[in-house]
Amino acid sequence: MTELASAYPTAGGLYFWAFRLGGRGWAWLTAWLNMIGQVTITAGINVAAATYIIGAVTRILGLPAEAPVPVFGTATSWSFQIAVMVLIMLPQIAINVYGIRLTARLNDFSVWWHIGGVAVIVALLVAVGTHHNSATFVFQRTTIVTPLEAASAEIGGRTVPALVIANLTLPSPLFALVPGLTALYATAPLALVLVLALLQAQWTYTGYDASAHVAEETVMARLNSAWGVFLSVAVSAVVGYVLLMVLTWSIPGGDVATTAKDAYPALQIAYGNLSPALGHLVAIVIGGAMWLCGLASITSMARMWYAFARDDGMPGARFLKRVHPGLRTPVWSIVATSALAVLITLYAAAFTVVTSISTIALYLAYAIPIYLNWRNRRRGAGEYTTRATAPWSLGRFGPTLNVVALVWVAFISVVFALPPNELVLWTMILLAVALAVYWLTSAKARFVGPPRREPAERRRS
Repeated sequence: MTELASAYPTAGGLYFWAFRLGGRGWAWLTAWLNMIGQVTITAGINVAAATYIIGAVTRILGLPAEAPVPVFGTATSWSFQIAVMVLIMLPQIAINVYGIRLTARLNDFSVWWHIGGVAVIVALLVAVGTHHNSATFVFQRTTIVTPLEAASAEIGGRTVPALVIANLTLPSPLFALVPGLTALYATAPLALVLVLALLQAQWTYTGYDASAHVAEETVMARLNSAWGVFLSVAVSAVVGYVLLMVLTWSIPGGDVATTAKDAYPALQIAYGNLSPALGHLVAIVIGGAMWLCGLASITSMARMWYAFARDDGMPGARFLKRVHPGLRTPVWSIVATSALAVLITLYAAAFTVVTSISTIALYLAYAIPIYLNWRNRRRGAGEYTTRATAPWSLGRFGPTLNVVALVWVAFISVVFALPPNELVLWTMILLAVALAVYWLTSAKARFVGPPRREPAERRRS
């Protein structure tokens, strides 16, 4: 993707790449997958931030995790988390609408906040943390909840594998269709637990196409947008691994069960190791990082929807492609996509479902232009990246890495639709049917794809 960002530095990123490499049909599919992924990842980031901020505030104020909240019941109720999600999104939306320069500065600041925040947390836990476990503890396996328990809910007084849609709980169709699945999930083999646990890590490695979406607003975009894609993953790989290792190493008393069952595990580790004042500092650092991440996600999401609407690729495009003459921001796109992020959260009723949908949709969108680039290079026909067209180039390693990427995307697309994220499976099937019908009955005849415009012209549009 870095190589493609270097070759095609334009807003819309993946969508534009797919059009140049494969034509309007591939571009249309890529755009819809990317737009759905952008909405659901924004939803996942902000509902996670809301959940965390509730926990941080209750800890700082010395309140119980299940503190009563008028109207919503308790502080840990899903409805209260959604309400807080809306509240933290309001300033994110306002900044994206009214402060285009402030948005850019905050996104730059976010990088240093994340890196500096991790450095502070790691330094505090290592230097003054009161609990340090052994190296063998860090790498051992402990099963607290089996996959079967995670995929189950109470129906008719019995706990059975279930499909949860918002407030509706149904017996799991997948467990009924696949013999032996219940026994497999109950035994919790390491391979199954490992691949299911990949979701949170893989979800973290999304959104790096944001650098491509703002390429038209980037100086020396062919290099800087490409480096933005690459470094966002490379830095996260190193910094994130160090943070997770230190957090695991610092689990108070090595009590994994208590930490895992806590509504806010990171806070449980921080407050269990540090003085209240330092615990508060860690809580604020993490909360700020999550809020800044949500801000950047709305920026990227709105730019993607705007880019596709600019080419009349969706219903309501004439509104979504409007740029406010004074503010110079796509106001309709920002507001509409943010509202959709809240709605998808209401439908999913679980953080892992939102993250699974976003991960699968985004990675399928990532895979399409990678496949098209690999296909064209192999055929020696059409457009594909070369050292001449992409200053940031993988050279002779490109085709091999393309294949590795495609195999990995196929694998995670299956894994992340398995229970306890079964709703993702049926959602993606319905989504595929809906997109196919929409393409065949309307978009195929009407959608022509992005016009070929020079960067200066795209900036004026």
